[in-house]
Amino acid sequence: MTEGQNSGGVLAVLIVGAGFSGIAMAIRCREAGIGPLAIIEKGDGVGGTWRENTYPGAACDVPSHLYSLSFAPKADWSRMYARQPEIEGYLRDVARSHGLLPLIRFGTTLTRAAWDEDRALWRVQTDRGEILARAVVSAAGGLHHPAFPDIPGRESFRGAHFHTAAWDHTVDLAGKRVGIVGTGASAVQVVPALAGEVGHLTLFQRTPPWILPKNDHPIPEARKARYARRPILRWLERARLFWRLEVSALLGFTRVSKVTAQGEAMARSHLRKSVADRALREKLTPPYRFGCKRVLLSDDYYPALQRPNATLETGTIARIVPEGIAMADGTVHRLDALVFATGFDVVGGFLRAEVVGRGGRRLADAWADGMQAYQGITVAGFPNYFILLGPNTGLGHNSIIAMIEIQVRHVVECLRALGRGHRSIEVRGAAQERFVERIRRSMAKSIWQAGGCRSWYLDRQGRNTTLWPGSVLAYRRSARRVRLSDYRLE
Repeated sequence: MTEGQNSGGVLAVLIVGAGFSGIAMAIRCREAGIGPLAIIEKGDGVGGTWRENTYPGAACDVPSHLYSLSFAPKADWSRMYARQPEIEGYLRDVARSHGLLPLIRFGTTLTRAAWDEDRALWRVQTDRGEILARAVVSAAGGLHHPAFPDIPGRESFRGAHFHTAAWDHTVDLAGKRVGIVGTGASAVQVVPALAGEVGHLTLFQRTPPWILPKNDHPIPEARKARYARRPILRWLERARLFWRLEVSALLGFTRVSKVTAQGEAMARSHLRKSVADRALREKLTPPYRFGCKRVLLSDDYYPALQRPNATLETGTIARIVPEGIAMADGTVHRLDALVFATGFDVVGGFLRAEVVGRGGRRLADAWADGMQAYQGITVAGFPNYFILLGPNTGLGHNSIIAMIEIQVRHVVECLRALGRGHRSIEVRGAAQERFVERIRRSMAKSIWQAGGCRSWYLDRQGRNTTLWPGSVLAYRRSARRVRLSDYRLE
């Protein structure tokens, strides 16, 4: 179905989510003449993760010129690593400049999507009514439903308590006793942002992360002007950043290799230069291999933990009590506020809404033994249904925007094939199984399986269904072009 056509109020494409992937999908669909289309977004603005995560210190750990759409460059990024407000503003500007805002239905949450076999379309239920669409693209991602640790007594705490992904800006933390649970990417950013403001900060650490220097800095005005005046310089900077990160994967970042040892040496050097106290260094040294969990970047995390008003607690939490956190050794940390920096429910995020495919089969049932999708995009039994940033398409070494753009191109090709007189396009089960088996073989030798850690990358069966086990170039070769022989066209 082409732009401007409308068959009885049926959309050609419904996109779920207005973050990076949803915006990219809509732009490329319009460029290809695919329409009519609409975007539904549960929030009140564009930005996705970068609209919702507004905790103090929120920023990207991928360089700004690489963490942006290749076809929507920005010459005047303010810093080497952009902070949350600037990234949200960038996405808002991209949506506005490409005329997407009239297509977005804000404050609209997907509750159920069911395939109508007779009419070959999706019946999408939202909290604001039904939408009919020939194809559905899920651009919601997996990083938008907060995960809380399994600690008893959380609701008994008398003080303010919230997740970093749902920061309560009405709570004044100045001078307060604040506890932070978690030591992942958000904790490494929020700890330095709060340490100078609160009365006392206690960080509850279960496992320390590997941390490398970030070397963040403002981008000089003269360089911004050069990027605006000569776009080729901006393109070369983006290419330089891409290859600097990509080389790590090509040399073996995704498995135990010489790169693993080199990364550990760099991180240990950063820790040694930042922390003089040997006992504290030992507490902050990970017991697993570099890369097994997400490697973090920070210049101010270690200094923040050495402030006189900061405590690193590495004991076992027994429970949360009304006055604070009780440890297994009987110690009670009295707190005024409690912050959970404990990441997201990735699998649950994909299955929050019910998706029902051919023959009444639910996506939750198809994924009962673990998430899987052909190229991380399509699932057998779910015609005309596409997932962006789906299973095994996350990255541990480079910009996720590169993966989004590869997937968007794949989906556009599928939609074009669908528009050539076909009712449906569906990946063949055998093709999906071949792809999944290839992933399993690669994962068996990966750093995430052999690195000696348990991370959010792994599902309940201990399988990594989150990350891509190779380079961006390898994924581009695999997914950029559609092999129609792997699909069934009706």
